Amino acid sequence: MLQLLLSFTEQRWEASVAELAEAIGSPVATAYRYVQLLKELQLLEESRSGRYHVTSRVMPLARAARLANDLARVALPVMEEAVRELGETVLLFQHFGDVAVCSDRVECDRPMRFTFQPGHSIPLGVGATGKMLLALLPDGERERQVARISRERGAEVRDDLKLALANRYMQSWGEIEDGVWCCSVPVEVDRHRPSVLTFVGPATRIGDAERERAITALRAYAEQIGKAISEYSV
Repeated sequence: MLQLLLSFTEQRWEASVAELAEAIGSPVATAYRYVQLLKELQLLEESRSGRYHVTSRVMPLARAARLANDLARVALPVMEEAVRELGETVLLFQHFGDVAVCSDRVECDRPMRFTFQPGHSIPLGVGATGKMLLALLPDGERERQVARISRERGAEVRDDLKLALANRYMQSWGEIEDGVWCCSVPVEVDRHRPSVLTFVGPATRIGDAERERAITALRAYAEQIGKAISEYSV
């Protein structure tokens, strides 16, 4: 039942019982019982004939998750400093299952900017964020994910992972949004799930010099976050 609830995303914000059954690999009759129970709990409601969506009752869960996330709480002031220096949006992503999930973000105040809400996810192996996070997984988990991604999208991801591991950063152009340049660097934190700090902005205003500056600065801010969370944990 929880898997069914978690199958709702920004890309699939409503679904039929048959679609939900397929998503969780259960018989339609079983999925229907789950849907009815979630309706009784006011977590799901029917939006139009035969299609369901989550209700606003789940929002306190999202707020509680953000408040309980030590890394995001410690990283926020550092991310704000990074945005003031670099003038573009900075995001914090963490690994959950097959995706990279945005734990927090600080937007720049420029007229054209990249908007990405906390909770939004990116598939592992896609874009700078998805590839850098994939590279940070333990060897066995990384190989399992790479095998799956290679079957779905091609073997090129292995070459990208070699670069990410060797350079300790990853950059991409327009993989997730057209005209957007993105760079991700690891946030080294013990006892925490793999995490990355990501810089994102319109490629038209980020030239070679700006990219080099962003990568260097982002590494320094990620190191600052890693040190801060280590001291916080102690």
